[in-house]
Amino acid sequence: MQAVILAAGSSTRTYPLTLTRPKPLLKAANKTLLEHNLGALEGTASEAIIVVGYKKNMIMDFLGNEHKGMKIRYVEQKEQLGTAHALSMAKKYIKCPFIFMFGDDIYSRDDIKAVSKERFSLLVSKVKNPENFGVVIEENGIVKKIVEKPKKFVSDLAVCGLYSFDKEIFSYVKKIKKSERHEFELPDAIRLLIKKEKMTCIPARRWLPIGYPWNLLIADKILRKGKNNIAKNSKISGTVKNSSVGSGCIIRGRVINSIIMDDSVVDKDSIVENSIIGQNSYFSGSAKSGKKAFSVVKGKKIQAGKFRTVIGDNTIAHKVKIKPGCRIWPNRRLTGEVTEDVI
Repeated sequence: MQAVILAAGSSTRTYPLTLTRPKPLLKAANKTLLEHNLGALEGTASEAIIVVGYKKNMIMDFLGNEHKGMKIRYVEQKEQLGTAHALSMAKKYIKCPFIFMFGDDIYSRDDIKAVSKERFSLLVSKVKNPENFGVVIEENGIVKKIVEKPKKFVSDLAVCGLYSFDKEIFSYVKKIKKSERHEFELPDAIRLLIKKEKMTCIPARRWLPIGYPWNLLIADKILRKGKNNIAKNSKISGTVKNSSVGSGCIIRGRVINSIIMDDSVVDKDSIVENSIIGQNSYFSGSAKSGKKAFSVVKGKKIQAGKFRTVIGDNTIAHKVKIKPGCRIWPNRRLTGEVTEDVI
């Protein structure tokens, strides 16, 4: 079986982390999202076709042409024209029934196997905020309708971005037109497909969506199973609790419920809590979580739970005190109190 992995988008919602890397190369538990998904495909797929675009060379250089015996092939989506358009880029290489999956969420091996057993299927998961997702209206486990981000409640079964198809899906992709967002959307092709074919809903056992930086912290905690994940060549003289620390890091202060990316320093007498520190960065001061944080993404105020801050790569934050929810762009130099995004 083949798998098509969508890894072409720029993902502005996960800025500043994705200003310097494609989203599928973000790490949870010191392993990239792509590595988690390729590992989950083992035993189901013998070849992965990865649709690349934004910072494509970083993905291609990182993975090469195979992963633990699985063949890797790349196709480029030169323009970001939607999920159906991305899928169509892989058409000429499809030989058999295949898995189609988003490369920036994390799926389990059990869910991939369950989806792969059906000719047409999609993974669904109950969510508390269906207005933020595409949702499925189903009847006896069969997809009857897909509604994008419903303003009124119609279903709480979110579409997870993991599907099984055969070549027939391309005949429906060919028929759709651009959406209001000026993209060729996969749900539009599925709406045509389900008029003639049966598509099965597969309930997710474990789906880790990575919509925002704080979702990466949630996934990291689940994958670590509450333990620390510390790279062998990092030096820890401070305290690390319930966190991931990348390679080449120096931790002299306190790190709690956080991700510290490769080659970064948390200096003595510093506190980093519920935060993400980007690669090759220096931090001294306080990023201690509050009771409730909000972050502004694309002009919209988003509740971010206990999330404190995300600091981009190659940044020096010296003797800072950061307000919960603030984001700091890469290559910045800052000191003192930080009360808003540093862009």
